[in-house]
Parts: sequence; C-alpha cells; structure tokens
Amino acid sequence: MSKKALCIISGGMDSTLCAYLAKKEGYEIVALHFDYEQRTQKKERECFEKICQTLKVEKIYILDVSFIKTIGGNALTNTELSIPKNELLLNNVNPPITYVPFRNGIFLSIAGSLAEKENCESIFIGVVEEDGSGYPDCTFEFIKKAENFINNGTSKNFKVSLKTPLIKLNKGQIVELALSENVPLELTWSCYENNDEACGECDSCLLRLRGFKKAGIKDKIKYKNNLDC
Repeated sequence: MSKKALCIISGGMDSTLCAYLAKKEGYEIVALHFDYEQRTQKKERECFEKICQTLKVEKIYILDVSFIKTIGGNALTNTELSIPKNELLLNNVNPPITYVPFRNGIFLSIAGSLAEKENCESIFIGVVEEDGSGYPDCTFEFIKKAENFINNGTSKNFKVSLKTPLIKLNKGQIVELALSENVPLELTWSCYENNDEACGECDSCLLRLRGFKKAGIKDKIKYKNNLDC
C-alpha cells in the first residue's frame, strides 16, 4: 500500500510547490481545496484544477466553507473593505485586514478529519513564516499545536504529521526551489483582488513579485501594475 498525503492546495505557488514536494517524496496525493467566497475564488479553483491535472491527482476534494464569509472580518471576503495596496508589512503589530481570522485553524481541522478518513499519514500545507504577511496561523508554533490537536482528537490507530517544507524559506528561495522542481508557477495565482490580471499591489502580489526578483526570474503571469519590489 502506498503512503498517502493530504495536500491543501489553494492554487497559489506555495501550496502548489508543497504538493510537488510531496509527490517527489513518493506520496500518493489527495488534493483538498476550499471555496470560502473569497474575491478570487473562481481563479483559485481554476488554478487548483490545472495543478491537479499536471500532478495527475486522482482523488480531489473541493469543499464549500462559505461560512467563513459569514463570519467576515477580513477584506478577502468582504468587498466593502478595501484591499491594502503598496503597504507590505507597514504594520508589524497587528495582522493586516487581509488576514482571515483563524483560517488555517479551520482548514486544518477539516483536513484532519479528511486525512483520517483517507488514512493519510501526512498533511502538507504551504505556510510561510519567514517571509509572509505576518499571519498568526502561519507560524511554526501554531502548526505544532495544530498537529497535536488533530492527533489528540482522532482515533488511537491514526497519526498524522503536518508537513510545512516552506515555513522558514523566503520568497526568493521558494521561487528558486519551485523552478528547480519544474513547478509550473504560471498556473498559480497569488492576487487577493483580481481574477484576470493580478493587481501587482496587494501584499500577496508584492511578496510574489519580490520572490521572483530575488530569484532573478520574470513572473509569467499578467499584472496590471508591476512595481519594483
């Protein structure tokens, strides 16, 4: 019996790279994607489906967690709130308005349930602490506690490891590693706001562009604004 990994794939480059690394390690991939009525839901799902095709994933879950929008409190699901532009890490005290409260906690709780059902020995999630937006649910400390939480709340004959191979990398290193692993980054999406051309100004676009700049590579996706990051 082959070993299995549940890969949470948003359609972004970090989670996509994690899925490629899982496959390289010999895991059979079970792919999990969440729709939560975020602004770029259509594009993210499209990217997820293309990524699964390139990885030849046979088992795919797309789960509706639109209650996250009902909870609100963030600019990704509430279009009455503005996405901050060109303000990367200006506020180092509080998470930015693009932080979806406890999103990774919600995702990992569901992933733990699905991993137990599918008998997956690992869950891969593309969190980045070293060079991210300062989200509290993307830290090494949080991930270790989440792993304990899942294992303490599932059956005794099930144990899962949370794999975060990118957590200590900067975006330049992530881009370089993705290219070395032949990850089709042009199929991934990072923009918080647009489904067609990436805005080039939100935190996620700026981090992505900074990563490509550090790696000395030009990003192949289209941007409305491509500022010097």
